[in-house]
Amino acid sequence: MGEIEEKDIDQGKKLGTQELTLSMGPQHPATHGVLRLVLELDGETVTKCTPYVGYLHRGVEKLGENKTYFSALPLTDRLDYISSMSNNVAYVVAVERLFGIEAPERAKYLRTIMSEMTRISSHIIWLGTHALDIGAMTVFLYSFREREWLLDLFEQACGARLTVSYPRIGGVRNDVSKEWLDSLYRFTQEFPARVDEYETLIDQNRIWLQRTKGIGVISAEEAINWGLTGGTLRGSGVNYDVRKAFPYDAYDKVEFEVPLGSAGDVYDRYRVRMGELRQANRIIKQCIEQMPDGPVLAPDAPKFILPAKENLFKNMESLIHHFVLLTKGPLTAPAGEIYSAAEVPKGELGFYIVSDGTGKPYRMRVRAPSFIHASVLPRLCEGGLVADVIANIGTIDIVLGECDR
Repeated sequence: MGEIEEKDIDQGKKLGTQELTLSMGPQHPATHGVLRLVLELDGETVTKCTPYVGYLHRGVEKLGENKTYFSALPLTDRLDYISSMSNNVAYVVAVERLFGIEAPERAKYLRTIMSEMTRISSHIIWLGTHALDIGAMTVFLYSFREREWLLDLFEQACGARLTVSYPRIGGVRNDVSKEWLDSLYRFTQEFPARVDEYETLIDQNRIWLQRTKGIGVISAEEAINWGLTGGTLRGSGVNYDVRKAFPYDAYDKVEFEVPLGSAGDVYDRYRVRMGELRQANRIIKQCIEQMPDGPVLAPDAPKFILPAKENLFKNMESLIHHFVLLTKGPLTAPAGEIYSAAEVPKGELGFYIVSDGTGKPYRMRVRAPSFIHASVLPRLCEGGLVADVIANIGTIDIVLGECDR
C-alpha cells in the first residue's frame, strides 16, 4: 500500500499544475454586450481578469463635433440604448447651461418624469437579466410585464419605444395628454406591489443569497478611488447622487431618498437598485400631482430654440429658422466650456462641451458610467470563482453602447 502511494506522489510531481487561460466573450450572453474578458484560472479561482472593450466603437464623440447642437441629440439615444430618455435629458441640460437657456417649468417636470420612467425601465431589465444569469428565470418574465407598460407610454408620448429623442434644448418636443398622465398615475399606484412580487421571488432565496452575499466586495474608499457612481457606488455606502448634489429639472421640487448599502457586495447593490425602483415611482407620482400648466418649449430664446412644429406649416420665417438651426446650428452660440452631469440609471453621465462660438461643438467628451464600471471588473473578480464573474458583470449594470461610444 505504501509503494502505491509513493508511486502516485511521484506521478503527481511529473504532471505538475498549469494555469488555464479562458477567453470569455465577446459573444458570451452573460457579458451583456460585446465585452471580452480574458481570465487566468487556477482551478476555478480567477487569478487575473483583463477586460477588452472597443468592439462596438462608433465614434459618437467625434460625430457630435461634426453635427450641430440640435442634430447631435439622436446620437445620445445610442449611448445607453435602454436609457435613451435619460441620455437625452443629460445632453440637453448641458447645452442649456452652456447657452444660458431656462426650460419652462412644465417641461422640467415632464423631463423628470421621463427620466424616472427610464430608471424603472432600465432597472427592470437589469433585474431580470441579472437574475437570469445567476439562475432565477421567473423574475425575468414578471419584470418585463411592467416594462411593456412603460414602453407603451413612451410610444404614446413621442412615437418611439427605444430611441426616443423626445427632450429638446429648451424643453421637450411635445406636451402629453391628461389620459397619458392618468395611465402613468395608475402605474405608480400598482408598481409598488409589483416590486414586492419581485422580492418575494428572490430576495431571501437561499441560492440567490449564496450567489450574491460576500461576492464582489469593494469598500467605500476603493469605490470612490475607482470613480464608481450610481447604484454601484451607493452599494458601498457612499451617499452621492447627482440629483441631490447638483439638482436639475424638477429634482429640487420633489422629495425622495437615496438608498444605500453597507457591505459593498453584489447583494447590497441589488438592494440599492430595488430601493431606487420605489423612489423613482415616488418621484413620478409627485411630479404628476404637482404638474404645472404652461408651454413645453422656452419661448424667450428664439435664436436657440427650434420653432413649434405646427408653425412650420404656417409661416416661412419658422421654416427658415428650423432649417438654419438644424443645418448650421445657432449663429450666435456663446463661446466657452462646460461640464454637466445627470444621474442616469447606470450612474453619472457627464457631457464636457467646448464651444468656439459656432453652431457646432468644438469638442464633446462623454463621461460614460459603463466605461468606468467595466474597468473595475478585475478588482471585483480576481480571487473569486469563475462562476462569480457572471454575478460581478451583472452587478455593475453595464451597457457596451456607452462603454465603447
